[in-house]
Amino acid sequence: MVLKKRRYEPEARGPLAGVRVLDLSRLFAGNLLTQILADFGAEVIKVEPPEGDTLRGWRTNGIETHWKNYARGKKSLCLDFKSGEARDTVLRLLPSASIFVESFRPGTLEAMGLAPEVLLRENPKLVIVRISGWGQDGPYARRPGFGSLVEGMSGFAAMNGFEDREPVLPPTYLADAVAGLYGASAAMIALRAAEKKDGRGQVIDLPLLDPLFAILGPHAAHYRLTGKAKERSGSRSTTSAPRNVYRCKDGRYVALSASTQKMAERTLRAIGRADLVEDPRYRTNADRVKHAAELDAIIGAFVAGRSQQETVAFFEKAEVTIGPIYDSAQILEDPHFIEREILADYPDDDMGFFPMHHVVPRLLGTPGAIRAPAPKLGEHNAELLSEMKKP
Repeated sequence: MVLKKRRYEPEARGPLAGVRVLDLSRLFAGNLLTQILADFGAEVIKVEPPEGDTLRGWRTNGIETHWKNYARGKKSLCLDFKSGEARDTVLRLLPSASIFVESFRPGTLEAMGLAPEVLLRENPKLVIVRISGWGQDGPYARRPGFGSLVEGMSGFAAMNGFEDREPVLPPTYLADAVAGLYGASAAMIALRAAEKKDGRGQVIDLPLLDPLFAILGPHAAHYRLTGKAKERSGSRSTTSAPRNVYRCKDGRYVALSASTQKMAERTLRAIGRADLVEDPRYRTNADRVKHAAELDAIIGAFVAGRSQQETVAFFEKAEVTIGPIYDSAQILEDPHFIEREILADYPDDDMGFFPMHHVVPRLLGTPGAIRAPAPKLGEHNAELLSEMKKP
């Protein structure tokens, strides 16, 4: 199977049409935030230094793969902030902007002469999103704030991995991604407030730390109640069982999660172990969690005798919640990914066609669209600078 080929939709209008965003951020969180806004119709102007956004440097075989994904539909304005003209250009763009995004270390924007009070004086309804590692204040405000440090300090790494091994950082930019998603919703909330009759703009303090910490669950309460930090448990859950990753005979894996009583009982009956349903070790969820290792060994032995495809088919027929652990090659061949265009091929100067993820989320009434490929560095300088010269 092959991915569907799509064309860019330059004329498509989304629900954010008419919203102009000035994006001075670098790397991932800000680019994800503004990619979401661009997909839904906002005009996003990426203000880049002469060397370009750092995200352009994240390449695969020389191709700007991350930039192509997360700068799609945006415009590039290249400015040298070592000159006073760059600051003046930004200030002249402010009256037409609704949202301003930056990710400098706290204090840098002020040093550039673009402190929030200056921006709000020029545009009182402006929404200002300030992305940083640790926040605009607090003891760690001026520390470097890369996502890996946040993933460690938030408690995520301590919870991730296997109990007999070192803590594990995520294989991707988790802290940045979560902040970008929170930031997009925060910007829309603040924009809604600003658009009211007597509404005003405001500053959104968006550290990488706070959003990631917020999604990790009540582990602080767990510690206060038990006096114990939550231990690493690999792919096993500490709240329900069975739940784990199991190896198939072809070397591939499946994920099985039977987190309700009926599903757990159905799983045991499906593998021919109905006797375990009334076994005191596995009768209730609490019992199963206590004896998860033994339960995993039983299920694991059953799965080991079948290929991934056979295992998924067997448990799906038994109406047990299971799914394959996919690698990228399998994703590109999966009919669900293809039919729903979770991935689709878009025209690309470097590759002919470039596979990109669909607009997320899917709004059925006012859908988003990918309007244009990621811009070349400074591609829209002439257009935007000439616009400012018009009377």
